[in-house]
Amino acid sequence: MQSINTHLKILIALLVSLGLLITGYQIYVLDIPVREDETDDIWSLDARFEFQATQGVPVKAQMFIPPLTQDFISLNESFISNNYGVSINQVQGNRRVTWSARRAGGKQALYYRLVLTKRYSDALQNPEAPALRQPIPLEGPEQVAAEALINPIRQHSADIETFISETIRRVNDITDDNVKLLLGRSSTVLDKARVIDILLSNARIPLELVHTVRLEASTGQEPELWLRSHNGERWLYFHPETGQQGMPDNRLVWWTGNQPLFSIEGGRQPRVSFTINNSEMNALRLARMTSDNRASALLEYSLYGLPLHAQQVYQVMIMIPVGVLVILVLRNLVGIQTLGTFTPVLIALAFRETQVGWGIVLFTLITALGLSLRSYLEHLKLQMLPRLSIVLTFVVVIIAVITLFSHKLGLERALSVSLFPMVILTMTIERLSITWEERGGGHSFKVALGTLIAATLSHMLMSIPELTYFVFTFPAILLVLVGFMLAMGRYRGYRLTELMRFKALLQKD
Repeated sequence: MQSINTHLKILIALLVSLGLLITGYQIYVLDIPVREDETDDIWSLDARFEFQATQGVPVKAQMFIPPLTQDFISLNESFISNNYGVSINQVQGNRRVTWSARRAGGKQALYYRLVLTKRYSDALQNPEAPALRQPIPLEGPEQVAAEALINPIRQHSADIETFISETIRRVNDITDDNVKLLLGRSSTVLDKARVIDILLSNARIPLELVHTVRLEASTGQEPELWLRSHNGERWLYFHPETGQQGMPDNRLVWWTGNQPLFSIEGGRQPRVSFTINNSEMNALRLARMTSDNRASALLEYSLYGLPLHAQQVYQVMIMIPVGVLVILVLRNLVGIQTLGTFTPVLIALAFRETQVGWGIVLFTLITALGLSLRSYLEHLKLQMLPRLSIVLTFVVVIIAVITLFSHKLGLERALSVSLFPMVILTMTIERLSITWEERGGGHSFKVALGTLIAATLSHMLMSIPELTYFVFTFPAILLVLVGFMLAMGRYRGYRLTELMRFKALLQKD
């Protein structure tokens, strides 16, 4: 007996652990939404490349586009142009699109569109650490000015991170004569980044210019410049003017380096404008759209991989164990007596069509009329099979009559009575009549009432949309229910109704 108990405990622990681990993996690793109404942000980025084409001259327009190895996942990427060839090339770690045409004239507009989301994306794929760089050669006063800036920076820094922060702070102090000399007549962000690059190169610290766009609804946005450097372990991002460290999450890297965003051959007056829009999409639908992630692959081999009509059937079937669990708790813990375990669950399924109110009325009416007929047939001393056949036929007639009168009275909800399982009603009537004969009318009424209560509670729990979605999406949770059912199989304690029943004895003691 001890070995059986140990075996049962191990089995319960394994089932519960396996169910929780699989469900947790789907939620926390695959990021499958827990709620059906959960949504995620979808970003649509449009880059419009406008220029005036030179008549009779071939056109070659080039523009950098975002790399697809970021902490985002691309849902759609499209190039919209009229009579232009399109090609994508890798240039110094960047992606660049080239539009080309043999002849073009007048004002031209080329479009690049990218739709992306941050959910279901893999971790940020950082580029490899760069090799040690050589100092940018300077001569004369510029070399002296650079050394005059680098020496105090070294004294006030402890590592690469603090060295870069101190460099940015000093370069943005345009009152310093050394900074003025290196900047020249212009003090734009690009000029400051150029000076910062010069100083860091003399300290052999790698630096890259990173051009980003903000993921916020806007029109006419200009790319924002950031700096990044590698400290031997990870990439560090800095704002070239404010010195802010760590690039915000709503920034998308568009291209890196000091090359311009676009170039044009065979045209003039080029201009690129950005338009960014934000929308929301159902998270589960989004998971199924993103075919290159693990969540989508798992969903293809889950119940969501079935045809839609089959999914509708299984959304009902998958909730049957939940209804059975309700019956188990009501019978073993509460002590409510029912007509078996599956009869209340099947009646609860019928309530999905008739609703609870009409379902109880129709169940009571048909069962009462059936019991009356069963009592009459008992006097005729018929065998069980003919008796059940007559009761089944009578149930069909009752259903037809109720349906007809309901239609005439305009009670469309009552038409759903035809969906009641006729065989279940017939067996229910038969079992209630046997209970009546063996235990009396009072006990038969108590069992019928308990069956209705259990069916109603099961229906209410099985009809919760959030619970239906959760069990259908994470069916491994049923293993946890099985573990609980196994534990309930060894319960030998008092039921709640028995505690009330023997309450007088406890008071007497």
